[in-house]
Amino acid sequence: MKRRNMLGALAATALSLGLASAPAMADWPERPITMIVAWGAGGGTDAVARFIAAELEKELKQPVNVVNRTGGSGVVGHQAMASAKPDGYTLGLATVEITMMHHQGLTTLTHAELTPVALVNFDPNAVFVRADSPIKTTKDLLDAAKAEPGKLKSSGTGQGGIWHLGLAGMLVEAGLPGNAITWVPSNGAAPGLQDLVAGGVDTASCSLPEARALLDAGRVRPLVLMNDKPDALFPKVPLLKDETGSDWTNGAWRGVVGPKGLPKEIVDKLATSIKKIYDSKAYADFLASRGFGATWAGPEEFGAFMAKQDADKGAVMKAVGLVKQ
Repeated sequence: MKRRNMLGALAATALSLGLASAPAMADWPERPITMIVAWGAGGGTDAVARFIAAELEKELKQPVNVVNRTGGSGVVGHQAMASAKPDGYTLGLATVEITMMHHQGLTTLTHAELTPVALVNFDPNAVFVRADSPIKTTKDLLDAAKAEPGKLKSSGTGQGGIWHLGLAGMLVEAGLPGNAITWVPSNGAAPGLQDLVAGGVDTASCSLPEARALLDAGRVRPLVLMNDKPDALFPKVPLLKDETGSDWTNGAWRGVVGPKGLPKEIVDKLATSIKKIYDSKAYADFLASRGFGATWAGPEEFGAFMAKQDADKGAVMKAVGLVKQ
């Protein structure tokens, strides 16, 4: 009898807890939300986060406050996203570095410790030469790299950065060593492009928006774009798939995430709201004003995208000796 009464009491308690949590979930959000950015205020990721946050406030009827948690090459901010309580009140705008930094030995954190909500931006990798370069096509570039490995030089980011991995991956896909074109580290695309124009390097690897001023001025010429679709602003830039048959894609991306274990009801509500924002003219105009690429993926597709990105980045980093065990 005592056992039966105990079981009944436990069942009643479980039922009451379930009933208590259901309305709370349905009423989410009931207080302000924090959106973490792993990079500094004023940068591209910060700008995207603040736009999404401002529009989410209108959709969810609660303040969405952007907080910059910088440091550790993105580790600090991404760890803060993963370590938060999975109650929907702490979100993050994850970037491509979440699929790279654990391979570099900077952290044990991976994308698997985050809940994917929505991919909202992708800026594909392009490779540039000077306007007067004798290298006219991707084939020319690969042939030159094969004929004299290491002679050509390229720049656009630090060693092991996203644009370095893009070029290295393209080389590996072509059956060449990942260092067949020597990488010259720089503090970003701008100094890498200036080095290209000055003749210090033969190519630069970065996104089309980062080279837009030099493109418009006729100082550089894009050889190839590592994406599965043409660029909206520069549709004539050849795709790598069309040039070599390779399916290799690479680029910088941003997507809304939560901590692992974020309830499906919250994920679905967030994804629906963010898709509405993504489809708006205001967001399209915002991206166009900065030259950012529009790419959408919902929760499941975004999760699969991050998993593939992680595998691809690990493979190419291993090929060029950048994986730290």
